[in-house]
Amino acid sequence: MDFLFLIIDKILHKNHKSSENFRHAKRSWKKRGNKFSQSNIILCLTLLFLYIPLFVIIVFSFNKSEGAHMTGFSFRWYEDLFLHSGELWMSLLYSAIVALSSALIATVLGTLAAIGVSWYKFIGRSYIQSVSFLPMVLPEVIMGVSLLIFLSGIHMNLGLGTIIIAHATFCLPFAYLMVSSRVDEFDYSIIEASHDLGATETQTLFKVIIPAIFPGIMSGFMMSITLSIEDFVITSLVNGNVETLPIFVYNMIRHGVSPVINALSFVLILGICAVAIALRKGLKSFAAAH
Repeated sequence: MDFLFLIIDKILHKNHKSSENFRHAKRSWKKRGNKFSQSNIILCLTLLFLYIPLFVIIVFSFNKSEGAHMTGFSFRWYEDLFLHSGELWMSLLYSAIVALSSALIATVLGTLAAIGVSWYKFIGRSYIQSVSFLPMVLPEVIMGVSLLIFLSGIHMNLGLGTIIIAHATFCLPFAYLMVSSRVDEFDYSIIEASHDLGATETQTLFKVIIPAIFPGIMSGFMMSITLSIEDFVITSLVNGNVETLPIFVYNMIRHGVSPVINALSFVLILGICAVAIALRKGLKSFAAAH
């Protein structure tokens, strides 16, 4: 799932004009024509390290048997996935609900925080800038235990709601960081111009600021979804009896690895590719309209 954020980030910044120095360096690099440089070799090895496991998962999702050796081609695991894995799909639904809800909360709060901290002066501003990055550097087990103690202290029953709160909490700094990088590059004179033309604060926010920083907002949203879907440690501490996809897969692996997981992985890869293509077309339309 980490590749989704990288794909979306590349799409969002695809249409940005390169500086003259960057274009000159790119032309010089192409003229060298050294296809076997050390950097290229390291890049190829890194790509192989990242993608070979995915290729192995896809191949073994069509394996006829449960063993670690190919014994024939079969769709039996896909049949089992779509027809006899109701609990697995329910866990995926829980993960999707948690990811979308927590990402939306984190992105909205992160966007407002980035705008407020970057452009307004108030007491405690530097303190907020410092502590906002703590969830990014603290070990997940510490985050999970602290959230569990807090939620227990306010007598909140563990379940889907507590998972959403926990995920929104540790995704918030990432969304804030993504949006802040765009806000720092924003030309504040555009806001002054909108005020001179009679726009209110709300109109300026929704018609000027948000469209300008939308790539950063979308990057923060997609990264929050990625972090939420793949999280296991924090979710296992605050989930109660709700099983998200990582929790369900972990419980399955404890009783033996099932090739159904390989089939589900391939389906998720195809789904991610479809979402990336759809977002690419949608963002192109958005950029053309603005």
